[in-house]
Amino acid sequence: MWSLLCHFFVTQEPCELARARDPASFSSETAAALPLDSSLRVPAGPCSRTLAAAAPSGGAKLTHPGKAILAGGIAGGIEICITFPTEYVKTQLQLDERANPPRYRSIGHCVRLTVQDHGVKGLYRGLSSLLYGSIPKSAVRFGMFEFLSNYARNPSGKLDSRTSLLCGLGAGVAEAVLVVCPMETIKVKFIHDQCSSVPKYRGFFHGVREIVREQGLRGTYQGVTATILKQGSNQAIRFFVMTSLRNWYRGDNPHREINPFVTAAFGATAGAASVFGNTPLDVIKTRMQGLEAHKYRSTLDCAIQIFKHEGPLAFYKGTIPRLGRVCLDVAIVFVIYEEVVKVLNRIWKTA
Repeated sequence: MWSLLCHFFVTQEPCELARARDPASFSSETAAALPLDSSLRVPAGPCSRTLAAAAPSGGAKLTHPGKAILAGGIAGGIEICITFPTEYVKTQLQLDERANPPRYRSIGHCVRLTVQDHGVKGLYRGLSSLLYGSIPKSAVRFGMFEFLSNYARNPSGKLDSRTSLLCGLGAGVAEAVLVVCPMETIKVKFIHDQCSSVPKYRGFFHGVREIVREQGLRGTYQGVTATILKQGSNQAIRFFVMTSLRNWYRGDNPHREINPFVTAAFGATAGAASVFGNTPLDVIKTRMQGLEAHKYRSTLDCAIQIFKHEGPLAFYKGTIPRLGRVCLDVAIVFVIYEEVVKVLNRIWKTA
């Protein structure tokens, strides 16, 4: 028994347990006389401390990264099918530069002209490219966040808000490099292509083939710096707000169940915070990935030209449609993610 228990605590100072190092002297009477910590059933007090590497019994249950990847992918696929029209409108308004006579007078005008010219299906132009990317994007995001946060939690299994901000930053950078930048570049080019009188992309695979043929693989990584900044700050803000609200709601009870409607409200709040925090980066990213990206020498040059020719308010073009989309997006993703994880916990047993 002693050989098993000694792996779960570290002796810090002489105490009654330290004098019982000889396994033969550690009798059942000695064990019964010592105070026990209920979480790991090892001697408590200043003579020992639980190791963070041990599973945090009594605290919040950790989510296996494999479950997070699967649940995140499912949540991302469902969410994008629901919210894509608002993403389309947002991107159209951002590409409708003031340097030329603007085509759209408002959000409603943009929707009306799109439906008039292309039918309702026009609001879903570019969905395939975003759908193909949304599933791996959410999978990478939640998988990386859970992977990092599992190492960053305290011994009781709780993740504090400041640490969650760093974990969210790491998750955002990972999804930007692996998925978001090529996916967003293709999406913006598809939507921008529709603005021309004779669209040249006939479908997702044809569009990707043409982009790579004309510009090489670098053509799918336009605006990578702006994308990393946008996604990193995005997820840092969202996970920080979400973790803060969860910790506040649960208080001293880490096992308190959170109703899906409460999760949705927390997710919408986190989404709104990220919109106001990084819409300027989103505008720069969109311009750097459009068909006229060649006008800009770098991310900084793009920002300078927007400010010089269109004024500071141009950095917040498309904020309202983006606000509606992102709040709905984040709320849906977190609710579906949490519910899928609950199902996986019942059918997929992990340590």
